[in-house]
This record gives sequence, C-alpha cells and structure tokens, in this order.
Amino acid sequence: MWQRGGVDASPADVDLALVGGGGAASLVLAALDRHGVSGLRVAVVDPVHKRGQDRTWAFWGAPGNDLDPLLSASWSRVDVVTPAGRRVLSLAPLRYAMLRSAPVYDRAAEAERRLGAIRIGAAAGALDDDGHRVTVRDPDGRVLVRAGWVLDSRPRPPARPGRTSWLQHFRGWWLEADAPTFDPDRAVLMDFRTPQPARGVSFGYVLPVSDRYALVEYTEFAPDLLTDSGYDAALRGYLDLLGLDPAVLRVREVENGVIPMTDGPFVARPSPRVVRIGTGGGATRPSTGFTFSAMHRQAEQVAAALAAGRPPVPRAAYPRRHLWMDAVALRALDRGHVGGVEFFDRLFDRNPAERVLRFLDGSTSPVEDLAVMRSSPLLPMTGAVLGDAVARLRRPS
Repeated sequence: MWQRGGVDASPADVDLALVGGGGAASLVLAALDRHGVSGLRVAVVDPVHKRGQDRTWAFWGAPGNDLDPLLSASWSRVDVVTPAGRRVLSLAPLRYAMLRSAPVYDRAAEAERRLGAIRIGAAAGALDDDGHRVTVRDPDGRVLVRAGWVLDSRPRPPARPGRTSWLQHFRGWWLEADAPTFDPDRAVLMDFRTPQPARGVSFGYVLPVSDRYALVEYTEFAPDLLTDSGYDAALRGYLDLLGLDPAVLRVREVENGVIPMTDGPFVARPSPRVVRIGTGGGATRPSTGFTFSAMHRQAEQVAAALAAGRPPVPRAAYPRRHLWMDAVALRALDRGHVGGVEFFDRLFDRNPAERVLRFLDGSTSPVEDLAVMRSSPLLPMTGAVLGDAVARLRRPS
C-alpha cells in the first residue's frame, strides 16, 4: 500500500476505486484479499483512514465464516422482552454476533497492503463516468484518480423522498462493573419495556461481552431524533428497568448512530461503471435499519465477480417483495394502524426465531414470507396495504 496525501499532478489510473473507506469498503478489501484477486490495481479514496473502535455492528448468521475470528461475542440464545413477559429465543442454526470496528479496519489495512492498493487521502466529489472509465474528482473539480470501476460507499439520501421516512437512532453505553453483573450467555435483542414514543417504537438491548462488561443501548424507530439529554435520560431509565445501579458502573465508551428507515428508492447503479454499496446501495433494511449482513453479502459478491473476471456488480440487497412488505409495515407503524410493540411481539411469537431473522436478512422464501405476513394483525395491515397501493398510484416509483 502506498499513500497519496491529496491531489497529484498525474493522477493514478486503476482498475477499481473504492470511494469511502468505512465499513463497506473495509469488507470489500478483505473479500478481495480472501478471494485471491491478483493483478488488480486498487485505490481507496477517503480523507480519513479509519482505525480503532468507532462503531459496533450486531448481526445474525450461521457460524463458520470469515468474520468468526473478529467477533467480540456471539450468542445462540437471545431475549425479547415486553411488558407482558420475557421470551427466550433459540436461534439455532443461526447465532447473534457482535463485531467491533477495530478488527475490521485492521484486517482491511492488511488487505490493502497485500493488494498493493493506493490510498488517496482526499474527499471525493463528482464521479464522471463516460461508460469506459470513471474520473473521480475532489469537491473543487480536480482529478484524484481514474478507474475502470468505482464502488461508492458514501452515505446519500434516496433518489426521492420516501412515502414514509423514519430513522433508527440510538445511543449506547459500554458499561464496566467490578462484580459479575451481566449474563454473557444471552443477549437481550429487544426490550420493549421502555416508555414508547407517541409516534414510533423504542426498545433497549444488552450485548454482554463478559459478566462485567456489556454494551447497553437505547434505540428508537421514529421520525425524529432526541436531544443528547434525552438519550442519556432514556438510558438511565433503561438501566433502572434492568435493575442496574449507575453508581457502580463505569461508562467506558459512548456510541451514537442514525440510520435511515424509508421506502424511498436507493439507486445502486447510477451510471454504467459506478456501483453504490452500503446504505447508499440499498443495504439498509427499511423496516429495521439493519445493514451489516447486506454489506457483507455485497462485499462477497463483488470479490467473487472480480475473481471470475466479471463486473463488480452485487445483486439487489433485498427481494422486491420484501421492500414492498417493509413499505407496508412502515406505513402501518407511521399511521398508527398498529403499535410497534404489538407488531414485533406478534412477529416473534408466531414465527420461529430463525425464520424472523432470515426474513429480516432477505433470505426467506415466498411461502415463508406469507407465514410472516399472516402473523401481522390482519385488519390494520390490510388498511396499510390499501393505503400503500393508493400512494403508489399517486406517486409511482
């Protein structure tokens, strides 16, 4: 790997440029290295070289893949809690896993070195695609690099505003205790005992790394963000629900995040040789905001395609029928046809946990999708289906 601090008088010409060097690009770099892609000239364009712990990803999937050595923790059982009680779910053959960013970035840095990649420490602006090569410019229009293909992982809004637009927004505290406090054998996936917002749904969750160290987080699916003091108050309230005394806990790190939940369309291929990955490429599941598993799939598909000499174009992150189901669910929640706690409680109560998680990852069959749909409240969801149909007629995608 070699570094360029900014604009060069004679910009490099490469086969593949990764615009943005965060999680999505890091997964692509590791996948290229793992698939043994050789002879490929690669550039990474980002003003910041990501290192350290700046985020935590939680996801589900089958054990036995390239991520296993990087995990901080994983659980085969999780809790879903409502005011009515606690449900312990066995996830077999899947598992719920926690992945912190530092090992992902470290692995990507090693992959860059092995691939002989160029890192260009500058912000990218316009991507000029003439159908044969893509010119990557900085915000002032100067050329940074020319590439045969560009994978663009920069965040961006959908091509048009969604009919429903919510946010998954959260704050988490990494908490350390001097005495055994957490159960490292079980994670709390969703705890709906938190006070519910007037419009939206809230929940807490607990991801224990050990009996003395855990990430405790407060999350909302809702149209509007909270203030800093609002998140902190919600977290203190959740600790109280858990029976934890803040006075005997130390906050080692704080994590915040905002992820779009919208039925607005994300354009995955805006021009012939530019491919968007990550949230901008549709990797975020509209009904939940979960993103990581789809990013990982995109990286694997890109690397496999390049290793086989094909264009680096991943498949759609989710089936079209799932995006339609998400649009209906968002509409039902947003218009108050169904309560968020009721919606998710019925989802887990009337389906095997493994089916729910595969549905949220976009890997269920049409027959399984029908079973998921039948678990929703019939009349309210019918109203949401009709409302969505009318809205699509008025404003087609």
